[in-house]
Amino acid sequence: MQSLDTPPLNDGQEVLFLLFCFFSRNQPNHPVMESSSSSKGHAPETVPEDPEACLIEDMEEERRNFFKIIAAFKYYRHSSMAELKRKECFLETLPPAHQQMLTSYREHLQNQRRCVEVNAQVIKQIIQDANCLFQNADHNIEPELQPADGLKLRYQDFQKVALRHRSKPISDEIHSPTWWFFIPAQVQITLKQIFRDWSEQGKLERDQCYSPIVQEITAFFNPAKYDLTKVKILVPGAGLGRLIYELACQGFYCEGNEFSLFMLIASNFVLNRCVAANQCTIYPWVHQVVNNLSQQNQLVPVSFPDVSPTKFPPKGTMNMVAGDFLQVYRDEDYWECIATCFFIDCANNIIEFIEVIKKILKPGGIWVNLGPLLYHFSDVPQEGSIEPTYEDLLEIIRSLGFIILKNETNIVTTYSQNPTSMHQSHYNSIYLVCQKPNN
Repeated sequence: MQSLDTPPLNDGQEVLFLLFCFFSRNQPNHPVMESSSSSKGHAPETVPEDPEACLIEDMEEERRNFFKIIAAFKYYRHSSMAELKRKECFLETLPPAHQQMLTSYREHLQNQRRCVEVNAQVIKQIIQDANCLFQNADHNIEPELQPADGLKLRYQDFQKVALRHRSKPISDEIHSPTWWFFIPAQVQITLKQIFRDWSEQGKLERDQCYSPIVQEITAFFNPAKYDLTKVKILVPGAGLGRLIYELACQGFYCEGNEFSLFMLIASNFVLNRCVAANQCTIYPWVHQVVNNLSQQNQLVPVSFPDVSPTKFPPKGTMNMVAGDFLQVYRDEDYWECIATCFFIDCANNIIEFIEVIKKILKPGGIWVNLGPLLYHFSDVPQEGSIEPTYEDLLEIIRSLGFIILKNETNIVTTYSQNPTSMHQSHYNSIYLVCQKPNN
């Protein structure tokens, strides 16, 4: 795959979003098809697949997936209201004396409805321009909807990159009955991620997680010795893009990579459509029905963004690439720095992540990592997973040839946590700085 040579952003220019196919194919170009003669002892015949037809099929699959995610955002209001209605119906079945005691609770359910309505209106804004999300692909959510002036896409040659092999195709997951039960939680997670990355209230979490990374990188690449505009930084698992924004504000060229379309659609809204600070308000904790000291704890408003990337663009360059990290990034010795925050434990096989990081780093470049070892696939049915301890991980990193510059543990971090909740938890995260040798 060729390197992504994206032109620098000028003041007011949008953050570029590049799309790579969200479809899994075991052998993209040369599937083996058994001919009728193979049953007689002849070797199977290899029939090359039409590359153009393969590309069209993958793009159509990716398009259907995109529509499903948009539908999930649209489904937010319906599913949330249905859950509140279920609670109200149960309330009606209680003895009259109990209902009388719960008068305030009944009013609280109505207040939750109003919060859901506010959230739904913001979600409507978030997906409004989603059809213009990617620079190199157009998803017309509404056939009659045309991009407004300034939103027109700059088409590039579509580069087909398949996902890593999955035990179950994404299309099967989307059409399963459990998908629509699972999806509301994904939209709620997106709202909480907005709190974490782009609100004033989320500053404590960002200071815990992002500030050490930014400080480490700016200390290593001293502006007195480096032209920061030529220092290329990759942030896999970029989420809503706050870390890439902070690094680009230092003057670096920074590229985020993200697999989740929920994150990509929301980050596009914040990075490209929020023209003023605190222009939107959401209620990220309205769905947290447990461990509340008071009704108000559930109804806390959160305004975002605390800073508008459109009004205050970074002096460096930033863009986002959608796709699977293992498949999108293959160029050897390309990046001066890779920053991972709450990312490396998202792999089925964490060694693959570390091998790719080592491969694509330039000699002398550094990898900065902060986060826990949650191992997201460890309890997912029908998904393979390995879960090395941190001690094992250090041995793996050394065996791959990295020089460990910093190795710290017990870095207290939280993740999208309601500050007013009765339940508080944190990670004692690991903090690693590794360097690829020059030789």
